[in-house]
Amino acid sequence: MTGHTLEELGLDAAARDHPLTYPGAWPADSGLLDRDRMLPLERLVYADRVPVLAVGSNASPGQLRHKMTECGNDSPIPMVRTRVTGLDVGVSAHVSRMGYVSASPVRAPRSVRELFVIWLDPRQLAAIDASEGVPLPGGNFRRAWLPAPDVRVELPDGCLLDGAYVYVNRHGVLSNGAGVPRLHPGSQQILLTELLTSCAPLRELFGVTPEQFCARARGNPALCARGTRLFAEQEWVTESGLEPYAVGPTHR
Repeated sequence: MTGHTLEELGLDAAARDHPLTYPGAWPADSGLLDRDRMLPLERLVYADRVPVLAVGSNASPGQLRHKMTECGNDSPIPMVRTRVTGLDVGVSAHVSRMGYVSASPVRAPRSVRELFVIWLDPRQLAAIDASEGVPLPGGNFRRAWLPAPDVRVELPDGCLLDGAYVYVNRHGVLSNGAGVPRLHPGSQQILLTELLTSCAPLRELFGVTPEQFCARARGNPALCARGTRLFAEQEWVTESGLEPYAVGPTHR
C-alpha cells in the first residue's frame, strides 16, 4: 500500500472532537481516503457512485473517517479537488451540537472556488445524510442536486460534471447585514470572534471567547437551539439562494 497516513499528512483530526478547528484540515490535492491513509487516485469519475460537493468538514479526511467509523463503513472514498463556479461558502444559521457554527453553501453566480467532490457509494451517502440530519423532519440540512450549467464543476482534467449533490441548510444562512449571505472565513476562531463581538445576547449564552462558545455549545442541544433562535431574532438570517434546488430531502 502506497500513500501516507492521515497523521503524517496532518489530516487526522476531526472537528467533531476539536470544534474550534472546524472545518478541519483539507487535503492539498485529490486522493483516495482509505481508512487512515490517503492514496493516489486511479481516476476522477466514478460512475457507480454519486458526487457530493463538500463545503465544510466533509472535505476533511479526519471528519469523514470519524463519520464512517460511526456507521461501521470502511470503504474507500475518492476525494477530487475541483473548480466550482456559481457556488460559495456561507455560514449556517444554526449552532451545531458538535460545538461549532458550520459552513453552508450559497448561490453565487460569479464566484469561483476550489472545492472537493467526494464520490460516495449508497452506504456512504446514507451515512453522510444521517450526519447532516437529512432523514429527520427537523434536521439541519437537505440534500439537493445542483445541475450544470447552474453550477459548473470542473475536474482537474478539464472535464465537467453534469451536476453534484450539496447539503442546503434548512435554517438558511447568516447574512452580512445587508440581506446578502455572509461568507465563512474558513476559521472557526475568526467567525466566532466576529459573532460574539457583535452580539451581547450571544455572549450571554455562550461566553465571551470562541473557546467558551465551543465548550458551552458542545453536547448541549437546548443551548444550541436557543442560539439558533437568537440568530433569527437578531435578523441575521437570509436565504442561501439554493432553496429551489432543495424541494425534497433528496431532490434530483
